[in-house]
Amino acid sequence: MGTHEATEPKVHSASAAAAGGAKNSKLELGRGLDVGTANLASACQDVEGNVTIKLQRNAFIDIEADDYTRTMLTKLNVQYVVINGKMVVVGDPAFELANIFNREMRRPMKDGVISPKETEAMPIEKLLLENLLGTPTQPNENCYFSVPADPIDADFNVVYHKGLFSGILKKMGYNPKPLLEGHSVVFAELANDDFTGIGISCGGGMFNICVSYKSIPALSFSTSRAGDWIDRNVATVLGIKASRATAIKEKGVNILNPRNREEEAVEIYYRNLISYTLENIKRRFESASGMPTFPEPVEIVCSGGTSLVGGFIEVFKDEFDRIKFPIPVKNIRRAEDALYSVAKGCLVAALSDI
Repeated sequence: MGTHEATEPKVHSASAAAAGGAKNSKLELGRGLDVGTANLASACQDVEGNVTIKLQRNAFIDIEADDYTRTMLTKLNVQYVVINGKMVVVGDPAFELANIFNREMRRPMKDGVISPKETEAMPIEKLLLENLLGTPTQPNENCYFSVPADPIDADFNVVYHKGLFSGILKKMGYNPKPLLEGHSVVFAELANDDFTGIGISCGGGMFNICVSYKSIPALSFSTSRAGDWIDRNVATVLGIKASRATAIKEKGVNILNPRNREEEAVEIYYRNLISYTLENIKRRFESASGMPTFPEPVEIVCSGGTSLVGGFIEVFKDEFDRIKFPIPVKNIRRAEDALYSVAKGCLVAALSDI
């Protein structure tokens, strides 16, 4: 189990299959939950201030339901469920199996919200959340969960998505409280700046942006171009499966120094995505009414799995220098625990019960 030093609490990461250190000590009331397209993450804190985060890939794959396969999966300790007569492997093993068999893994969520095309999406999400959160410490315990802001480049809202996850958490015994994903990054990363600045959650289905002034969101929106958009386009130009494109992206690409045609494709779409995001932030700033006046230069913090690729911040700064940003910015950085930042921000909100 890896240990990560956070700004205030100590963070211990654990896979969904692992028990996690927090089970051995008394927990503070309040849970944080990052409901991401690519990954789900939960966060809780014990009375000594130790934060335990569990991470699980938000994916599944259906396989042949025969005795041999069932025996092999059991021996390998691979989690599966039977839904409508099909064996379904969930989480990280689903991603691994998809690449081994050159298949597309299936996603309960698409473009930041629950997928309308996956009929098994809700039972899969319920199973994954039960693994990540467990039972409440006491009935009706607060669980702050991330929700995307309404997108500016897609024709849908998040009301249905928010309601579905509220329903799952209620049935699990929690008191669900939604928190904008970009806003959660502000809570996790900008305490030293009086929660003033720009938090960007670079996820798989969406990029979520929140401009905050003293913890109050002055501007929140999302864009539908994100990590999955890169994967789909890389897969198309290279003639491969999207799961394979994801694996290429995650194996150690540095977009400042692509080494082959595959990595060049990743670099091209990353740079386009970053430029697209910055242009939209600039336009929204310029067109929004009632924007606060920032007396000091602010910080931009990027979090999320899509920000983990090598060279991300350097390319972000390069693209930032190409535009005339409407407010002064003192620094652009990646969150210290980029993959866990949203879950940590939701936990901060839950512990504070803001």
